[in-house]
Amino acid sequence: MPTISNKQFTLKSRPHGAPTQDNFELKSVSLPELKQGEVLLRTIYLSLDPYMRGRMSDAKSYAEPVAIGDVMVGATVCQIEQSNNEKFAVGDWVLAYTGWQEYAISDGEGLMPLGKEPSHPSYALGIMGMPGFTAYMGLLDIGAPKTGETVVVAAATGPVGATVGQIAKLKGCKVVGVAGGSEKCQYAVEKLGFDACIDHRADDFAEQLTSACDAGIDVYYENVGGKVFDAVLPLLNTAARVPLCGLVSQYNATEQPQGPDRMGALMGQILTKRIRMQGFIIFDDYGHRYDEFATDMQKWLSEGKIHYREHLVTGFENTVSAFNDMLDGKNFGKTVVQVNQPL
Repeated sequence: MPTISNKQFTLKSRPHGAPTQDNFELKSVSLPELKQGEVLLRTIYLSLDPYMRGRMSDAKSYAEPVAIGDVMVGATVCQIEQSNNEKFAVGDWVLAYTGWQEYAISDGEGLMPLGKEPSHPSYALGIMGMPGFTAYMGLLDIGAPKTGETVVVAAATGPVGATVGQIAKLKGCKVVGVAGGSEKCQYAVEKLGFDACIDHRADDFAEQLTSACDAGIDVYYENVGGKVFDAVLPLLNTAARVPLCGLVSQYNATEQPQGPDRMGALMGQILTKRIRMQGFIIFDDYGHRYDEFATDMQKWLSEGKIHYREHLVTGFENTVSAFNDMLDGKNFGKTVVQVNQPL
């Protein structure tokens, strides 16, 4: 077999604020020949997700940081290009975790088969993968929405937020989204079926949110933080639930936010209103319930009850800029980089 040159983005330095191209090294390495039991994975789609910003930092977190010089981590959908493993044939599609690179060699451990001809292979990175699973378990297990309640979700057209809102509608709730820009808000209402969607960039954002949530907020699905949560907090009802899966507005912060200390107000509201706020890490906390999610989501998708949108970026060299665009909210849907053409 001819030698394969593998392009990969490795972490060169830890970002201070928003990552730049200088924080990464795009290099080419030659892959060794396959050993018995190994497969060559050709990356077709790379998932870009907010949690990756935390992995670039060496601050203490739920997962170890990416080491300087290592390939950036990330979920991928790959095809088997060569196989010395009887469990995998050339052309098979798999879900892997091979990170920011064009190829990888695997012994087959941890690969999730997606079949020979999946209709939407990249969905395994979004609606049928970590984002969809996060939306499903966070809303239904922690949020526990009841018919007639008001559910608010930020980043309402992103892969998590859009799914949260649609599931909440299926459960008979009033759903108010928060998104950046009129186009996204219109999409949330007209395509996703939200009852309302408020542009967080509006000067009177807090007033608009209060008007839309005239009966208060029973479930706030938190994945953004910042000024959106500031507007949500006084609207939370007694016994409200706040699933917490992310704080994307703060991931590039280099110092504490300016202004008064809000911690006392937050703790007071949690106490007097008996609010339940719970963070979770999806596969750590709910990995054993994936099949439950997959069964429901496949059914809803087949019945046209859940809509899903991808923000597809072509070209591996565009990975860093696409990642920053996602953190800035410039994407519209789940950000996926097409790294290679399928076999």
